Amino acid sequence: MRTVNASLRENPYFHDWRESASKPSPDILSRMGTAPAADPSITIDEDALRRLIPPYRVILHNDDHNTMDHVVRTLLRCIPALSPEEAEQIMWTAHTYGQATVIECPKETAEHYRNCLESAGLTATIEPA
Repeated sequence: MRTVNASLRENPYFHDWRESASKPSPDILSRMGTAPAADPSITIDEDALRRLIPPYRVILHNDDHNTMDHVVRTLLRCIPALSPEEAEQIMWTAHTYGQATVIECPKETAEHYRNCLESAGLTATIEPA
């Protein structure tokens, strides 16, 4: 490995990246995996949030092509926020009534969920909530 000139090391603006690359600072290690603390004085205006980021519904439609197990497995794979019980309830609602609301979320997320469901052969649409 190349050595660094001693006069260069004395320069206050010099930083030898090789020294810090192999060992992270203890401060960084202590903060890894922790979220910043929430400030209780900060409140969220729900009405303003709904105006700025309007929610959309992901609708699952019943079909005669997919098995119930496939529908539940696909819901769990595509929408990580769902529990197995919720996925099964959504499947039964769609089977019984012809359609079911899967989740309400921002438009881009709803489009992603719809695309994931459709790529697995399910019929899904989105609509403003």
